[in-house]
Order: sequence, then structure tokens, then C-alpha cells
Amino acid sequence: RGNEMTDVLKEFPLLIDPRTGHSLMERTILIANTSNMPVSAREASIYTGITMAEYYRDQGYHVAIMADSTSRWAEALRELSGRMEEMPAEEGFPAYLPTRIAQFYERAGFMQTLSGNSGSVSIIGAVSPPGGDFSEPVTQHTKRFVRCFWGLDRQLASSRHYPAISWLESYSEYLGDVKQWWNDHSDGSWYLSRQKIMDLLQKEVRLQQIVKLVGPDALPDTQNFILEVCSLFKTAFLQQNAFDEVDRFCSVEKQVKMLSVILAYYEKGLEAITKGVPMVKIRRLKAVQEMVRMRLTVKGDELETIDRLQLRLERSIDQIGGIYEN
Repeated sequence: RGNEMTDVLKEFPLLIDPRTGHSLMERTILIANTSNMPVSAREASIYTGITMAEYYRDQGYHVAIMADSTSRWAEALRELSGRMEEMPAEEGFPAYLPTRIAQFYERAGFMQTLSGNSGSVSIIGAVSPPGGDFSEPVTQHTKRFVRCFWGLDRQLASSRHYPAISWLESYSEYLGDVKQWWNDHSDGSWYLSRQKIMDLLQKEVRLQQIVKLVGPDALPDTQNFILEVCSLFKTAFLQQNAFDEVDRFCSVEKQVKMLSVILAYYEKGLEAITKGVPMVKIRRLKAVQEMVRMRLTVKGDELETIDRLQLRLERSIDQIGGIYEN
């Protein structure tokens, strides 16, 4: 939309690139074809963007291209196809829609240039299905050709949970490719920790269905504690404030440490609950309140603060568990 592009042109020059300290616009190219422009321009804009990305890639740069949105581009394809009286396919889109989408995404990748340097193009394509219907053709064909999908959740956005990425609908098939890199930067704990927290989130979905039927009071503390840990994980880890000086950027090491603290809280807390400690006692610990705020209070170069927090948390839970055990 024209008014959105006006906001971008006003705000982007004021944003500072954390890598260079200069304006973000120095490394940004905008290709704008708004809805009031000719349909042929909207259809050609996505090819213009990817061609320019390849131009800089061939010079040895690493380029990120954001296409917002491929759904509008597909609508322009449908309109052009209708004017040329081509045979329509599903929902009026041309029969060659899957081919065009595949050709676009297949132009991404890492390569060696003729000069011996390395360059790459990373494509992030935004899909905006009408009414949030993920079964429509553009979304379905896009998911066929890409190996990573971030599904935005309207309910998360309405509850001010940003980024509003659904942890259940989103997926990545690059886990095997990035596993070694992440483990090298996390003492080999990242992959296992990720599996544990994903298992907890899956359990939470099943428990939430029970809660809707019979209420939370029907669940034992061991299961209510899973709901508590998952809620804390969403608040203390998945949420991120782009306007906060500390939280707008999070290093790999800090992410791994934060996840480690949350999992330690779950394991120690579950152990204490099985000894008879009420969940309310664990929830009220001062260290737990500090854990909720750690993404906002701990800077990226203060990782020892998170280590000390984990030690205090484990010691506090052990003390409560010892009292009830005796």
C-alpha cells in the first residue's frame, strides 16, 4: 500500500545498522509496486528483486531478499492470465502457478563466484492467505517448495505476543544441517534441549484440551507444572521486544543459556513436586521471578549472570524439596 511505503521511506533512514553503525538504508534497496500501479508492474517486481539480489551475490555479497507478499504477486499473475484468456486452474490461478513459485525460490542459494569469492541469496517470502486459510493454493505450493515455514498466529498478535510465530504450525527441515553448528556453540546441548522443550509444548496442547473440558483444578500438580513451564517459556524466551535496548538482539550463547535455565527449572521443579512440594511454593521463588525477566535484564556479554541465576534457582528448589522430604 502507498501509505505503508511512505512510512517505510520515512522510518528506514532513521534506523541504525548494528553492524556498521550507519543508516540501514545504505545496505537496503526497496522495490515498490503498490496496488494502484499497473498489474504488469506488480507481476514483474518480484523478478526485478531477485535479479538485483543475484547481481550483488555475483560480486561476493550475502543478500537477503524479503518478498512481501508472494500472494499479491500471485494475484497479479491471475489477473494477467485472465486478460490473456488462459485456462484457469484452482481458485482461478493459472495452471503454471506452482512452476513460477518453484522457479522463484530455487534462485536462492550459496555459490562460488567466478572471482573465487562466495556469495549467497536468502529468500524470505511472505504469504498472506485470505482469511488466514492455509489450504489455499499459494500457501500450499509454497510449503511444497520451501523447507522452512513460519506460521503467524492472529491470537498471539492480539495478545501482544511478538514475534507472533506459532510454535506448532511452524517447522524447519534444516535441523540436520544446522545441528552441528549449534552444538559447537552450545557445548553440544542445543539439539537435545530443543527436543525437550518441543516435547513439553506438545504435551501442553493435549493438557490444554483437558483443561477446557474439566478445568485446571482437575489436573495434578505434575501436569499443571508443565503448563506453568510452557507459559514461562513463551514469556521468557519466545517473546522479544524489538524496541528494548537489551532484548532487541540475543546472541547464540545467551539463547542456549536461557533455555538451559528453563529446562533446569522444569526438571528440578518436577522432582520437588513428586516429593510433595506444592507448585505455588516453587512459583513464588525469587529466582523464578528473575528468570522471567532475564531476557530484558541480562546483556549478551553477561552470561555468567545466567549461570549464577541457574545455581540459585536449583539451590532454592532443593532447599524446599529437602524440607518437605524431611
